[in-house]
Parts: sequence; structure tokens; C-alpha cells
Amino acid sequence: MSTPTPSSRGRFLRELSFLLRGLPVGIVAFTVAVTGFALGVGTLVIVCGIPVLAGTLRAARGMAIVERRELEALSGRPLPPHHYRVAGGTGYGRLTRSLAEPQSWRDLAHMVVSFPLRVVSFCLALVWTVGGVGGLLYVAWAWALPRGEDNQGLYELITGNDSFAADVAFTTAVGVLLLVTALPLVRGLAALHRSLASALLTNRTAAARAAAATATGSGVGTAAQSTTAAQPTEPLISAR
Repeated sequence: MSTPTPSSRGRFLRELSFLLRGLPVGIVAFTVAVTGFALGVGTLVIVCGIPVLAGTLRAARGMAIVERRELEALSGRPLPPHHYRVAGGTGYGRLTRSLAEPQSWRDLAHMVVSFPLRVVSFCLALVWTVGGVGGLLYVAWAWALPRGEDNQGLYELITGNDSFAADVAFTTAVGVLLLVTALPLVRGLAALHRSLASALLTNRTAAARAAAATATGSGVGTAAQSTTAAQPTEPLISAR
């Protein structure tokens, strides 16, 4: 078995941190998205519905910016480009026109759709790392577990054999297996988050159209919020 390099360990820790803190972030994002959308749609018949929806979309846009930056920093590679159209005008009319921005709605959808993935990622990452360390060190704390007819270890539950030495050996082996597979598991879960972000938080077509409009001199205003991945203004953080 090859020993992970320092850069691999550093990337693993960053991805693990991303997955573990993703649950509280996902809870907040999901709550804001669902509550804001339901409240906004439910109050469209009165004046406050449009501002609520506009504020919810603005919050979704901010969450999307943070998500893109984190995912790009994890892998050291830029995501595909995205584009936000600039809502013209002022006041209530500007709020109304902001509701026609497609990418903001995609950002809102990401806040909702990513929540189940964040829950699964948190649970698997926690079990594989904490469970692996606990299994590896089982011999150091197994003595504290109550022993008796009603208290059976994992090995005894599986085999029916009541052997302390075999229980320690089996649980330690499970811990080693979890730790060995933790790296590809965490890497795969982070890749799933990146794939979901690429599907919802980016839009090559809209960005290409905005770039083309800018090139012809007819879309300077609408291209102000466009982001392309070809030439990033600052170097991305490389994985270490």
C-alpha cells in the first residue's frame, strides 16, 4: 500500500473539512431557499412578494459564489464559466426584472438539490474517518465496554463466537479498512459536489453569448457579470 504524499494528505483534509462543514451550510441554505421561495410565491398577490423573491435569489447568488470558490480551491481547477445578466432600472422595477435572471434560479435550485448530497456526504465522511480511527484504536478502549450476555461485540454478533482477542482483531481490521478507503471515498464525494455545481452553478452557453456580445461591442453592460474559466484573473490554489 502506497503512503499518501503530503500534498495528497493536505487535499484530503481540505476535502474532508468541506464535506463535514457542508451539513450546517446545507441546512442554512436549504432553509433559506425553501422558506424564501414559499413566502415569496405565497405573497405575490401583495406588494412584498417580489422583494422577498428577489432577496432570496440574491442570497442564492451569494451562496453560489462561495460554493464555486471552495470547489475550485479544492481541486485547483476552475469550474466552467457562468453569467449573470445585469438588471437595469431602479427601485421596484429593478427588483421585478431581477426575477428574470436564469442563473439566479439555477443557484436557488442548487441550494435545494445539494442538501440531500450534503447529508449523505457528511454521514459517510464522518463514519469512514471517525469509525476508522475508533476501530484502529479499539484495543485501547475496548476494556471499557460492558461485557455480558446482553452486551455483544460486533464480532460476536456476526460469528456468535465470544472471544475478546478475535473481537479486537476484527474491529481493528475494520478500522484499517475504513481508513484505507477513506481517501477515495472523500475524493469521490467531493467530485460529486463539483459535478452538481458544474450542472447548476455554471452555464457555458450564456457565458459564451455574453462574451460574443462583448466582442461585437453590443453587450458591454450585460457581460459585466460574466465569468470565464479560460484566463482566471488570479491563480487558483493548487492542491497540496
